[in-house]
Amino acid sequence: LAGIAAGLKTENNKLGYVAAFPYAEVISGFTSFYLGAKSVNPDVTMEIQYTNAWNDPKKESEVAQALIDSGCDVLSQHSDSTAAATTAEKNGAWHVGYNADTIAAAPKASLISACIDWGIYLTEAVQAVIDGEEIPADWCQGLSEDGETDTIYLSPLNEDIAAEGTQEAIDEAEEKIRSG
Repeated sequence: LAGIAAGLKTENNKLGYVAAFPYAEVISGFTSFYLGAKSVNPDVTMEIQYTNAWNDPKKESEVAQALIDSGCDVLSQHSDSTAAATTAEKNGAWHVGYNADTIAAAPKASLISACIDWGIYLTEAVQAVIDGEEIPADWCQGLSEDGETDTIYLSPLNEDIAAEGTQEAIDEAEEKIRSG
């Protein structure tokens, strides 16, 4: 869903992704981001560079700058600082956040952020301990059918800078996902 905002905003059809490690979690994240962008802009491409760290603002900024220098006009990330967002803003590029809302850090660049509500998992894990059950080792949950137990969600769209029609396109795609 967050990729839709990027796909509609890019002017040169080249996205950049600041990725932490070449792990399945990161790869599935940038793949879904790219597929979202591609769903609204079939001409879009994406360059991925790894920081090999979960949280290294200096490295994240360097990778973001390298992506911008290679022609990427919209960045996203699977890394834990706001460095990609602030680097995008300093360079007049756009940004889609991950894990936390980055609009406050870069209000002139951050379009939207994909966020995670770990409270749902933590509640299930604690309840398993209370009940004397094994905590699930391979736990995954995303959008629920009813929207009541979403572990992922989007920050509010930065309507001041998003492309026209972005919220409608996201809402339409989300409804399709929820309905199967």
